[in-house]
Amino acid sequence: MPKYLARRIGQSLLTVFLTLTTVFLLVRLAPGDPASAYAAPNATTAELARIREQFGLDDPLLVQYGLFLRDLFTGDLGTSYSFSSPAFDVVLDRMPYTITLAVSAIAVTTVVAVPLGVWMARRADTRRELGANVLTIAGQSMPDFWTGVMLLTVFAVVLPILPASGFTTWSGLILPTATVAVLQLALVSRLVRREMTTALASSYITVARSRGVSESALTWRYALANSAVPLVTALGTRFAALLNGVVVVEVVFGWPGVGSLVVRALETRDYPLIQATVLVTATLAILVQLLVDLAYPLLDPRVRLGKAA
Repeated sequence: MPKYLARRIGQSLLTVFLTLTTVFLLVRLAPGDPASAYAAPNATTAELARIREQFGLDDPLLVQYGLFLRDLFTGDLGTSYSFSSPAFDVVLDRMPYTITLAVSAIAVTTVVAVPLGVWMARRADTRRELGANVLTIAGQSMPDFWTGVMLLTVFAVVLPILPASGFTTWSGLILPTATVAVLQLALVSRLVRREMTTALASSYITVARSRGVSESALTWRYALANSAVPLVTALGTRFAALLNGVVVVEVVFGWPGVGSLVVRALETRDYPLIQATVLVTATLAILVQLLVDLAYPLLDPRVRLGKAA
């Protein structure tokens, strides 16, 4: 375990470093001038040149990369052009909102999708299961922005019972959570249905049934327990993806998370803010994946981390 953990941490650090390097190069090779976005609308050429010199934008790319590495290892990610504040602090201010939305969406997904997937597996190839399967396929096919706009129209305009945007009260969390959870519900419930169908058809289930084990125990204690590893992997992967910000949903509902922050950073070519956002979200996503891997031996005693079976 210690060797495996050390190796995974090393791989994670390398992944974060390569991700930051790639983002550093891509944002600087993309068209657009940060000085023009930062300056006043009628800025003169001299003013633009002064801004580029102030932020080091006129330095050669290798020089900028060297300064970026120096600041990265000293914990200074630079000052945001848009907010005139340390970029790292700006991201940390927005991160709790994204984490709240991600946790809420995954909680709803787990509570609804797991029983739904089990129900579909227990009634595989029946008319009721076919209807549920059609609904999950429809949920998986609907784009986030369309689902969000429809929910916004119904519950904030036609029936004005929920806030249309922002997070001033906890009721403002309902519509964004529902929008994000629709797709996750469809994906996870279909995964649970597939894994449970395979597990319920296994020989050990047949043997346990012949010994008089109840159908409830066969379903929840045996079949679902043996489907736990792929289920936790799917939930962990989806949660890690949500931590990177649900850009479309956050923009539709005016959610003050890192997704909408990235949109603003890209529009203004705010290099420090983009790099800080990538660093924080990539680190959290990799940490979640590492925790999921460490949970495997707890879910399945046959799993030995770092060892071949």
